[in-house]
Amino acid sequence: MGKGMNIKKGDTVKVIAGKDKGAEGKVISVLREEERVIVEGVNRIKRHTKAVQGGSTGGIITAEAPIHVSNVMLVEGDGVTRVGFRRDEVTKRRADGSTYSAQRSVRVSRKTGKEI
Repeated sequence: MGKGMNIKKGDTVKVIAGKDKGAEGKVISVLREEERVIVEGVNRIKRHTKAVQGGSTGGIITAEAPIHVSNVMLVEGDGVTRVGFRRDEVTKRRADGSTYSAQRSVRVSRKTGKEI
């Protein structure tokens, strides 16, 4: 697997390629191994399901299929942005009350430089 994914569950993303181009939605789940994300209302597929005895009813169900992470972009404000990372100096507190300095990785907008 290549670099880490910079889209997280709960992010609002815009589709920038494919048949749903231009659509926006919330990320429902992230499949890290396949580098894919499932976005609400995007890349919907119809699946024909068979009725299982005693259980579910059959029929055609519509569900979201995963979409490759390279085809979505993070929405920020009224536009989209690339995601960068920055290490911030933070003061952390130990259980015994003493403080120490540590680094924290934060996602930042490449467009505005603000924290996401």
